Order: sequence, then structure tokens, then C-alpha cells
Amino acid sequence: MGIVKIDDALHEEVRRASAVMCRSINAQAEFWMKIGRLAEANPALSFNDIISRELASVQVPEPDERAAA
Repeated sequence: MGIVKIDDALHEEVRRASAVMCRSINAQAEFWMKIGRLAEANPALSFNDIISRELASVQVPEPDERAAA
């Protein structure tokens, strides 16, 4: 584990987003870093594609779209 220096304005955005997403500030920053790394490595994938792929990799089934309607 290490310390990452980020801009104060970005830290405030992470803090606000973490409250909405029910994550700690560190967990929110880690989530954004992981998704950003995956997006850079897979530029043709959308955010939803990345999330779907990550969920599938840990065997979480996608919700039934008919149930959501």
C-alpha cells in the first residue's frame, strides 16, 4: 500500500462520489483507477462492457433485463 498525491479538487470529487456509491473514499479512488486502467487497455469497450466483463470474470450473472422493465 502506498500514498498517492492527488489534486484537492479531484479528492473532493472522489469524496462526493464515494458517498453516492456507498464506498469509502479509498475504495472509490481504487475503483476509478481500475476502470481507467481497463479502459486504456481496451479502448473499444464501453464502461458498461467493462463492468459486464468484470462481473462475468467473477461469475456474477447479468440481471435479467425483463425483470428490470
